[in-house]
Amino acid sequence: MMRILQKILLLSCLLLAFWACSQDDDGPLALSSENVVYSGKGFFVWSDLDSGKIIHLAGDTLYMHLDSIWMFSNCALQKIGLVDSFADTVLFLMPQIHIKTTNEDCAAPYYGPDTTIKVLIDEKSLKGISLIKVKNSRDSILDSIVVRRGEIKADTFEIYIDTLFDSVHSLPLRTVKSPSILKVVDSMTPRVFLWRTMKTKCELRVDMCKDVVYDTLYPSSWRMGDTNLIPVRAACADSDSVYCLSSRWVNDSTSLGKVQERPDTIWYTSTYYMETIPECGAVDQFNKGKFKSGTKFVVGRNLYTPAESEQFCGPSTRKNLYVYDLGRNRYVADTVDVDSLYSIWKSATVAKKK
Repeated sequence: MMRILQKILLLSCLLLAFWACSQDDDGPLALSSENVVYSGKGFFVWSDLDSGKIIHLAGDTLYMHLDSIWMFSNCALQKIGLVDSFADTVLFLMPQIHIKTTNEDCAAPYYGPDTTIKVLIDEKSLKGISLIKVKNSRDSILDSIVVRRGEIKADTFEIYIDTLFDSVHSLPLRTVKSPSILKVVDSMTPRVFLWRTMKTKCELRVDMCKDVVYDTLYPSSWRMGDTNLIPVRAACADSDSVYCLSSRWVNDSTSLGKVQERPDTIWYTSTYYMETIPECGAVDQFNKGKFKSGTKFVVGRNLYTPAESEQFCGPSTRKNLYVYDLGRNRYVADTVDVDSLYSIWKSATVAKKK
């Protein structure tokens, strides 16, 4: 009897729960109690200024890109503020993510999409400023950009690359005038390959030649630390006729010549783009085409020319010279390296201009 009462009681509870969950006025549970408001700050993972450009002209619009913004929930972002501070000639900008949450139904947490902010700073406010840096709430510097007064002009050049640039024995070599291409030998590594001839027999001759010559088939690549076996085949001396079917040559590894040496050298070279620029100027952006001898090499760049009122110099290494390493795709920032390259450039052989 007790078991029957327990079953009836359990069934009643289930029916009651089903009835309670099926009412029309039910809905999703609230995230928080009514009238509860939370205000605070989110954060962002990364930021850059003007898409990685080197120079920002005072008075222009500064574009600040924020990536991976955490704002607690989809609808919690209230606004993005900007706090600035100064230290000597540096302007620090710190974006702040202001969030405000209520009991509104939103998915959370959430990394917001990236966004770009336009920062308008008049030229007078940037007087005496040479650098702008963006940082986060933990004082970590995320990106920086040089501030200058003057103008930036885009231009494109075509520089003919002589076939002599392929020969290491003609280096150092440069093109005429400015902009110019300079190629130098950095270092060399001598090495020696060991090899010996290997007799080769023909199983099926095609042409019956009166006289034959022996042809040593040197490989396109050599093995280090091993003796390379080089087959020696016969060919007709007085014509281009086929002496033997290529598939019917048989190497005889038991008939070998004496061990010989083949000297070789590994050449390490570097190629640079060099341009004389206005004093205290700089190259803001640099784009290059395909480098190939016997063709024209296309270079595009934005040249910054400082205004007469500009008190800061650079950011080029030398006041009037810009050097770019074409092989490593980077600007040469070391003063000692630039001075050495300029000295080589002045004494290098000048290739003809086509």
